[in-house]
Amino acid sequence: MAKQIVPGVYTFTGLMAGRVYLIEGEDGLTVVDAGMNSAPAKIVKQLEAMGYQAGDVKRILVTHAHPDHVGGLPELKQRTGAQVIASEIEKPVVEGIEPMPRPNREDLSGISRLLAPAPATVPGTPVDRAVADEDTIPDVLGGLVVLATPGHSPGHVSFWSPERRILFGGDVLFNVFGLRLPPAMVTVDMEEDKRSVARLTELDARVACFGHGPALVQNTSEALRAVARKVGAI
Repeated sequence: MAKQIVPGVYTFTGLMAGRVYLIEGEDGLTVVDAGMNSAPAKIVKQLEAMGYQAGDVKRILVTHAHPDHVGGLPELKQRTGAQVIASEIEKPVVEGIEPMPRPNREDLSGISRLLAPAPATVPGTPVDRAVADEDTIPDVLGGLVVLATPGHSPGHVSFWSPERRILFGGDVLFNVFGLRLPPAMVTVDMEEDKRSVARLTELDARVACFGHGPALVQNTSEALRAVARKVGAI
């Protein structure tokens, strides 16, 4: 069953990896990311348990094109007919035209160098709308603002609701055993990711939803600033 984070915003449960979020709206539903290739069946089943149908999903927002965020995208788009929205930079990766950028192994050390994945492409899904920094997606939480938050991937974006002060931060940070930077072995530019962390601290978020780990719903801004200080982002 999908779990409510705050009224109108939910996270799907029981997915293998990568958080997928649901936003209710007057014109239909919005999903943030699509999980791995096993996720769509679980997503649709949980939608139906809430009284919705797959076709009620009007748009799928993509934070970045890693397999745990877009592996399920081809099937989810096919089941829902939803519009896929991703950043202009990430679009060719989402569409399977270009491989996922990876960090240089020479820049990594220890276990990260050993485990760093080789470049690969994801199963392609057409992007219906490409967005850039500070574009707005209307009719979602009073207007979701696209924030360029590169580092984990070059075209990574976050989505921010100024009206509700809700942040969908993708993999800029993980909330796994506490807030932390994403793993170096799958982060293209960690220093750039830290600059993106600093940008998120400026928002005064009330709620922060992450690609990995539970959402923050209390003392959120303070927690974001604390981790930013800890990692030297501010």
